[in-house]
Amino acid sequence: MVRWRSTWLTGMTDTVYVLVHGAWHGSGQWAATGRALAARGAASVAVDLPGHGFDAPLPAGYLLPGQPGLLTEKSALAGVTMDDCAEAVLAVLRQVRRYDTVVLVAHSAGGGPASLAVERAPELVDRIVYLSAFVPAGRPRFFDYLGTPENATARGQRLPLGDPEALGAVRINPLSPDPVYVEELWQTHYHDTPRDRFDRWRSALSPDLPLAVPASPVAVTEARWGRIPRTFLRCADDRALAPAVQDLMIAEADRAMPGNAFTVRTLPGSHSPFAARPRELAAALVP
Repeated sequence: MVRWRSTWLTGMTDTVYVLVHGAWHGSGQWAATGRALAARGAASVAVDLPGHGFDAPLPAGYLLPGQPGLLTEKSALAGVTMDDCAEAVLAVLRQVRRYDTVVLVAHSAGGGPASLAVERAPELVDRIVYLSAFVPAGRPRFFDYLGTPENATARGQRLPLGDPEALGAVRINPLSPDPVYVEELWQTHYHDTPRDRFDRWRSALSPDLPLAVPASPVAVTEARWGRIPRTFLRCADDRALAPAVQDLMIAEADRAMPGNAFTVRTLPGSHSPFAARPRELAAALVP
């Protein structure tokens, strides 16, 4: 069997990390983490969920002066389903199963599609890692956790624009000319990333998250998702998904499926360690 590795590189492992981004991000935001994993001898491949990445469709006025229609134009992603997102993850997992060990890493809202992929094909994954990510074992929708008292200290409530139900998406404006809005985006997701680097990062974000991603229920079972070893990487100073709600998801999942509890580790800093400290993130991922 041909393996996707370079045997002439000393220190290479038989492990591949499949990286699933969160809301408004794409595969490109994992680049620094991928380099850091490679430096540790690990292969990685990043997934673009439907409607994300550099091929993501944009609202018609998003790049025009004044951004006309941004608050009202229905998203081109309104028809994207949770099934579509899970299938994008599964397509990559099928390609890399030739590795001895496949580790699926999900960030934030990417926890829903990643969990559904594992539930549907647990034989494709050897471990799943939640990086401050939605875990559906206790409550089936990401929205179910975002609105809890444990998440009351989280920032970013003013970032979504328009009516998500009418738009078919949770829309933000990474290119906003409003300094107050941009400051809130930085403080919520990237507060420990230098401001000049954040200004470059935000320009690569997509404005629309398909509403199905946080709103659709994801059902997982003990016999399938529950049998896969799982790790939760907590972000200690997370302002987008409060540490208290991260702990709530861990606790509820472990109560629902007590035979295979989370391994929990804590990283310093914000919701976006792939931007602020990718080498530390890689070190936490590689045993």
